[in-house]
Amino acid sequence: METDCTRDDVPANSGVSPFPAGTRLLHIGPHKTGTTSIQGALFAAKDAMAAHGVDFPADSRHPMSAALAVCARPGMLGNSRPTERHWETLVSQVAATGKRTSVVSSEFFADAPDDETVERIVRELGGDRVHVMVTLRPLAKIMPSQWQQYVQNGLRMGYESWLEHMLRKPPYEKPNPSFWRRHRHDRLVERWVRAVGPERLTVVVVDDRDRGGLMRTFESLLGLPDGLLQPVPDTANRSLTLAETEMLRRLNVEFRGNELPEELYSSLVRYGAVMHMKNACAPGPDDVKIHTPRWAAEAAAEIGAEMADRIAAMGVRVLGDPALLSAVPALPDAAGTKPRIDPEVAAQALYGALAAAAAAPVRNTAPVKSRTVHQTSSKDLVKVLGHRALKKLRRH
Repeated sequence: METDCTRDDVPANSGVSPFPAGTRLLHIGPHKTGTTSIQGALFAAKDAMAAHGVDFPADSRHPMSAALAVCARPGMLGNSRPTERHWETLVSQVAATGKRTSVVSSEFFADAPDDETVERIVRELGGDRVHVMVTLRPLAKIMPSQWQQYVQNGLRMGYESWLEHMLRKPPYEKPNPSFWRRHRHDRLVERWVRAVGPERLTVVVVDDRDRGGLMRTFESLLGLPDGLLQPVPDTANRSLTLAETEMLRRLNVEFRGNELPEELYSSLVRYGAVMHMKNACAPGPDDVKIHTPRWAAEAAAEIGAEMADRIAAMGVRVLGDPALLSAVPALPDAAGTKPRIDPEVAAQALYGALAAAAAAPVRNTAPVKSRTVHQTSSKDLVKVLGHRALKKLRRH
């Protein structure tokens, strides 16, 4: 269904006029709205798209560093901070596409802190040629995914406490001020409309029941043949189960409590334990998923209805059904369910951390101190081991 002042009951990829040739499509997410899936499909099909006049001018499926740099964001916990050079490289790659159509996608553009940054992004990527796309899903489906993603970046707060802070504790900015910056979708659209105007912004409401719907919408808007964009399997992007997330969250508590260096978190936890666990272990039917309590789902639906009404009043093109944003999803009965980590999952996570540490060979090892392991407190031992591993990684 397409909404633009008038609404027509047609399939999402039917009756949608493609962008004019030479358009520079900027997909800004936000997070957890199918971004990884579409980025993987676009990158995998970049050569095939080029044959149809559409370029994907990035060296990887997701130019995250460029988006973080221009938005002055620090990046993931423990990662090196992106620099202006990352952004300048992407701008040059887009400019090199000349008069051809091109597409850039990063959900981190949704983190642009102010109008000046938004205007800069639009100006340097092509000015009047830039068309902004925003993809949306219901908040009730975004919240559990976003919480476990925050946990993967060091968050220590449990899910229900986090929901309390996001929905019931003004000004709703702790512990993650980025959440409403990204997911107060009406204000997100409003910020970008101020830069490009309503005629150059398209909102796509993602329908999770139609697995290929987002791919077909991109194809229609870019003038690509139906079926050109296909999902790319990516186990590293799967959501964590409740047990996996809770294991990681409690590790975060210990990590922070022992004041270990953030670089260790990036190398040993995120890209070691968590990445290996995701790749090696697929969730089974008995694994407990992250459960959103009814009060939070209903509160999210009310906010979704308000956001849908405000977006409709802005005059932007809306593809899909805005009513999905205010629907309360069916909630499973979670009474009595307790997350239990499978020993195999725990073993794979531990192996991933050990493998990451082993990848940094020992060089110029300092003499061993006279105090033995048995004479060292567990807290001091963790600190020592952490700093030693960090030194190895830096030498590597």
